[in-house]
Amino acid sequence: MASKMFTRHILWGVVACSILCIVQAFYVPGVAPVEFIKGQSVEVKAVKMTSVKTQLPYEYYSLPFCKPKTGVVYKTENLGEVLRGDRITNTPYEVTMAENKGCEILCHNDQAVTMTIEDSKLVAERIRHAYYVHLLVDNLPCATKFEMLETREVQYEHGYKLGFVKNDEVFINNHLKLNLKFHTEDETKYRVVGFEVEARSVDSNELTPDKQKCSIKSKEPKPQKINEKDISLSLSLSLSLSDDLSLSLSLDRYLSLSLSLWIDRSLSLSLSLDRYLSLSLSLSLSLSLSG
Repeated sequence: MASKMFTRHILWGVVACSILCIVQAFYVPGVAPVEFIKGQSVEVKAVKMTSVKTQLPYEYYSLPFCKPKTGVVYKTENLGEVLRGDRITNTPYEVTMAENKGCEILCHNDQAVTMTIEDSKLVAERIRHAYYVHLLVDNLPCATKFEMLETREVQYEHGYKLGFVKNDEVFINNHLKLNLKFHTEDETKYRVVGFEVEARSVDSNELTPDKQKCSIKSKEPKPQKINEKDISLSLSLSLSLSDDLSLSLSLDRYLSLSLSLWIDRSLSLSLSLDRYLSLSLSLSLSLSLSG
């Protein structure tokens, strides 16, 4: 009798912990947004890199990206993030609310990124495997906007492409344009309602650096090739912020993307917890029977 009661308590404990983990891991992006004032710093975080071809996630700094001046700091992980392979961390992107920026060199030392042969091969391999990079602003995941060829309908996909392959040559998207959409009622408080990224490949020779600033020489620059050998390349960004007056329509479009991501994560987490519960139940029953 005591053995059965002990087993029952274990089972209830496992179920309760699992429910708490699910509640902690689930969130709907944008439900509790932060209110910013003009000129306030808006943190851009990195989550991970994913590929539909390999289903194997990698952390953001597994590749030689520019790092923040203050060093890399990882967010405390919960069970949901661990099961999804998320490692949320800070980035060197410097964004301020309601203030646009032109082309800037991303690395704080104003120097190009030097890749070894091993780095170049790793980057090329990730690009060939169609990896996407995922960033966050105020818990909103970044998205890439594109149009359907037949209907011209605007669609969104999660993250941005690390690079692309053309004629069996590999190119990296080393210039990002961050399009941050905000909403304000009185021009004193702002809320982020959208986060889009336009990724481009720009050869380092096409960039004209001026300390931290930079400019792109032509409208259609030559892309940055990864030669799978020692190379130097520049990582740069530009920033565009716009006031989205149609707040409800913007959120409807964006939350459809975020909700699909949330459901996908929820299902994968539920499956993982199902396996965990099955194992725990089997172990508990075995202990009960042996007792």
